[in-house]
Amino acid sequence: MNEPQAKQRIDKWLWFARCVKTRTLAQKLVNGGNVRVNSEREVSASAKIKVGDVLTISLPRGIRILKVVAPGEKRGSATLAAELYEDLSPPPPPKSDGPRPLPQAVREKGSGRPTKRERRETDRLKPE
Repeated sequence: MNEPQAKQRIDKWLWFARCVKTRTLAQKLVNGGNVRVNSEREVSASAKIKVGDVLTISLPRGIRILKVVAPGEKRGSATLAAELYEDLSPPPPPKSDGPRPLPQAVREKGSGRPTKRERRETDRLKPE
């Protein structure tokens, strides 16, 4: 695999690059049409990729755009896997510090259903 134009199966490369946990999941991802190679949809897990190809991968956690820098030889640590590709994905949107408060409903006095406080005031006015 040290040749300049070494080609490798796409499912093996996705597994080596740690895009998926198992090679079977990589095959299902490709066969399901969730991977594009140089903007062309790939549906065969046995398709070959080479250095310089750009993969667009639709994963459950988001879309990743990866440029192949090197073919994989074995599945290693995450730091070794990161050396196989250049991540071209746009950065994720910034997260807020917590859930946004819901806007309070504003209604005119006397319209709609009475509040608990208004009901109690009405009950006080009624003779028993």
